[in-house]
Amino acid sequence: MTSNHPRIIAHLDMDAFFAAVEERNNPALKGLPIVVGADPMGGRGRGVVSTANYKAREYGIRSAMPISQAWRLSEAAKRRGGHQAVFVHPDFNRYTEASERITEILKRHVKSIERASIDEIYFDLSITGTFEKAKEICLLIKNEIKKVEGLTASIGVGPNKLIAKIASDFKKPDGLTIIEEKDLDGFISPLPIRKIPGIGPKTEVYLHGLGIKVVQDLRRFSQEELQGMFGKWGLDIYYKVRGLDDSPVQEFHETKSVGEQETFAKDTRNVDLIIGRLMVMCEDILRRLLEEGFKGLRTVVITVRFADFETKSRSHTQAHPINRLKALEAEAIRLILPFFDRRENPKLKLIRMIGVRVEKLEG
Repeated sequence: MTSNHPRIIAHLDMDAFFAAVEERNNPALKGLPIVVGADPMGGRGRGVVSTANYKAREYGIRSAMPISQAWRLSEAAKRRGGHQAVFVHPDFNRYTEASERITEILKRHVKSIERASIDEIYFDLSITGTFEKAKEICLLIKNEIKKVEGLTASIGVGPNKLIAKIASDFKKPDGLTIIEEKDLDGFISPLPIRKIPGIGPKTEVYLHGLGIKVVQDLRRFSQEELQGMFGKWGLDIYYKVRGLDDSPVQEFHETKSVGEQETFAKDTRNVDLIIGRLMVMCEDILRRLLEEGFKGLRTVVITVRFADFETKSRSHTQAHPINRLKALEAEAIRLILPFFDRRENPKLKLIRMIGVRVEKLEG
């Protein structure tokens, strides 16, 4: 690209997507705090929150929070005079259909798009030539999604994918944030470190302990110092805190792994129950893999979460691809058996959740 044709990348993020679809489809939910996720079972539920709308977030309810905790926060809000949250079981077919229609809307306005997830899409607007024209297209897209789907989206626009993603979260819901190259430093420097993609809660606590609170604090460190703190990931952080990212918008996103997990209704060490569920997961995973056109897999990963939330993963990579159900089941069972005795479970703790994931997929 020439210097008078800047790189302009946008990131669209649907606002509280699952909850917004539920509210749209059921007018009785309008204006209420909505939590999409597992059945809370009066505070005894075992799953997690998939999505909380903005009313529910005012109660402190967040995605990935244990559903039992979300229920307690809802009850506390009710005692303060607020509305009790409405807990809705997710309907992923409905969300996928809405996501596909939104993708089609984008394709009418832009050529190059990358679906990052069911509710996030990157798109390249460099061809517009200016941020002002890019803004016009983003407004058209937002208005069409609102008109056709009855849903709101927030869009961030910047000189790369990293800045676009951070910007899309800046004025939620229904936001549009434009960050040009000249505004980049002023935008990113004062942000809390947690706003940098990849810095999660544990890393945030660690950095806060070092007195590092905002992005500007991290920019004081050299590449070598950051690599000393974080290993190979340190170089990635070095570039991110400077707002640098040259990754392209890619039309097709390669599937790198397929997995499933299940949280049991009660903590258990019942071998028949756990192996039975494991075999069902293996069958589902292999079916999905073959439907996506893969011929097999070479790595199987088992994850076990105990009743005290300690989580362990074990994996094994085969020399030759697995493409038959019996072979996948045998490998998964071999990996999980040590969790029933003292080899991987010295205190013989009960098991809360199991997961299976397959990697190194063969096309």
